[in-house]
Amino acid sequence: MPARTRRPALCARLRARVTGRISAAAATELSGLVLSRSQRGVLWTHNDSGDRPRLLAVATSGRLLADVTLAGAEAVDWEDITAGRGTVFAGDIGDNRAQRASVVVYRVAEPRAGASTAAAARIELRYPDGPRDAEALLRDPSSGALVIVEKNYAGRAGVYVAATPRAGAAVTMRRSGRLELGPGEAITAGDVSADGRTIALRSYDRVFVWTRRAGESVAASLRRPPCTADAELSVEGQAEALALSPRGDAIYTVPEGSRPPIRRYAPLG
Repeated sequence: MPARTRRPALCARLRARVTGRISAAAATELSGLVLSRSQRGVLWTHNDSGDRPRLLAVATSGRLLADVTLAGAEAVDWEDITAGRGTVFAGDIGDNRAQRASVVVYRVAEPRAGASTAAAARIELRYPDGPRDAEALLRDPSSGALVIVEKNYAGRAGVYVAATPRAGAAVTMRRSGRLELGPGEAITAGDVSADGRTIALRSYDRVFVWTRRAGESVAASLRRPPCTADAELSVEGQAEALALSPRGDAIYTVPEGSRPPIRRYAPLG
């Protein structure tokens, strides 16, 4: 008999609250967001294409804590960021024209607040079935595997897994499945909660949520149908970033543009 799966806390009506605005001049086109696994209340983010290779650390109030240049990294089309305890992974995985022979994820020992530089280790990833555009990067908390979810406006998104990502070598990913989310639901960001129990992927207007069973891979969890959070994200405008709270019971988002607001979505009550 299959194990029962708990209903995610986010599969309910959510209320949005603005926790602050990022007033830093460097925050111009934010496209990735993750809550630190080792520094309380710290969000890591980065700009989309056109910026230099750097990460920004901000408090949930929007206060800039660090502007960190990644030594050894390039910025082609950074789209998402994920984290492990003491480590962050910046995904240079965007490919609007689906023509890049490979994409890159940069692994960085998490800088402390106030840092200005950090060394980046390059992980080169290739798709087994040709180039893909993608904007969602996840890390499996059990195995350390990296998971990329394709951005597809038809709502049919391939899920790709790098089971043993190694710095300095090109790794060919495995296609583990395909999400059927409906026309127009192009995935622009994702996250796995720090406790490993909740997975969320966002499009421009909604959030899809899965519960991850004990011992189950992220890729296997994504093969089950998701629930949808009761929240309308289209009011944010051009928004391509999402971070989960440690227990997966709240979502943080930030849109593109100057002085972008940080929103926290959580169940009513």
